[in-house]
Amino acid sequence: MGVSGCGKTTVGALLADRLDVPHAEGDDFHPLANIEKMAAGIPLTDEDRWPWLDTVATWLHEHSETGGVASCSALRRVYRDRLRAKAPDTYFVHLAATRVELMRRMTGRLGHFMPTILLDSQLATLEPLEQDEAGVALNALQPPGVLVTEAVEKWRADHR
Repeated sequence: MGVSGCGKTTVGALLADRLDVPHAEGDDFHPLANIEKMAAGIPLTDEDRWPWLDTVATWLHEHSETGGVASCSALRRVYRDRLRAKAPDTYFVHLAATRVELMRRMTGRLGHFMPTILLDSQLATLEPLEQDEAGVALNALQPPGVLVTEAVEKWRADHR
């Protein structure tokens, strides 16, 4: 979880490979209207996000017995609660980075619909994991392989 440019897709795919489980890119579940809205520099509303979150939650639920990794922003507690409503064992990995680094990453990637103009709205929306939420916050400035190792180690420690 985290804002655009934090490495969700990269780390999520590597994490799924490490755990030998399927990976889903949350952006692939957005309806075209959401993508067009974001591409135009218009932040999504909660009403835009609910159906998308429900689709991600359904995917997580369908993979709850075998495991799976979904790259999803899940910026607010209420969004994560919505995911947990269908997939209660969801474990969140919050990839946190500075605004400067996020902007650098976003301007350097090609072919993504998310414009840099929406970064500040995402940062304003972001609610970090709370103490009672299953998950870990990691410094996204670390190499992806290190992040995957830290995520797996923390998940294993939390599930002993």
